[in-house]
Amino acid sequence: MCFELDSSPPIYKLQGASVNFKDVTLTSSDTTEFAAFYAESDKPKGPAIVILPDVRGLYRFYEELALRFAEHGYDAIAIDYFGRTAGVSKRDDDFEFMQHVEQTKVEQVTSDVSTAINYLKNRDDHENRSIFTLGFCFGGSSSWLQAAGQESLSGAIGFYGHPTRANRDQTPGPVHLVENFKCSILALMGGADQGIPIEEINKFENALNNAKINNEIIIYDGAPHSFFDRKFKEFQNESDDSWSRVLAFIDKNA
Repeated sequence: MCFELDSSPPIYKLQGASVNFKDVTLTSSDTTEFAAFYAESDKPKGPAIVILPDVRGLYRFYEELALRFAEHGYDAIAIDYFGRTAGVSKRDDDFEFMQHVEQTKVEQVTSDVSTAINYLKNRDDHENRSIFTLGFCFGGSSSWLQAAGQESLSGAIGFYGHPTRANRDQTPGPVHLVENFKCSILALMGGADQGIPIEEINKFENALNNAKINNEIIIYDGAPHSFFDRKFKEFQNESDDSWSRVLAFIDKNA
């Protein structure tokens, strides 16, 4: 897994911000229902975010992250991957997620993201709003894949996604699809991530540059996988910088 159950985003609540939020059930194009958590700003700036969780699927960390986005003026929806295999009900801390991760398919995740995008665009006067995906670990690579899978995406952001590894359904990883990318890419990576060698990150950056895809590849020296966590106080500076880069990337590409 990416984060522990008691982890939380290293972003503190923005005092004075007014936010509405709710659990929602969405229906994908194949009629599958899946769970999501929606946070809405009272003063939306326009752009909105689809949040793609790590392998655990939708849980507290990502609900809190959606709230932090809404406090900054960006409507956000965090989705779950496992509607087809685990249903839409709330899960306890003993949920055995890996058996469901193994059954995920890129085309189904892409379809669910499309449904979430449509949900975000249904807000009054926001049919043409800019949409970004943001994910972590499994969700990080899934977010980059949306650059090829979604027609109207403004940017795809990934924290420590694997850029070169094949997907669970054996379809090609992000590095092999850059020629099909339709939007800018932001990658926020840990320099001490034992699961993602620097060489693999460099391959991704080189492929993006060769395909002339606008990109920002940020490697934080000494930072491990999952550094974006309030528990990792020693990496608060890296977390602060990455959050600032996320907001700047959204504003730049909206």
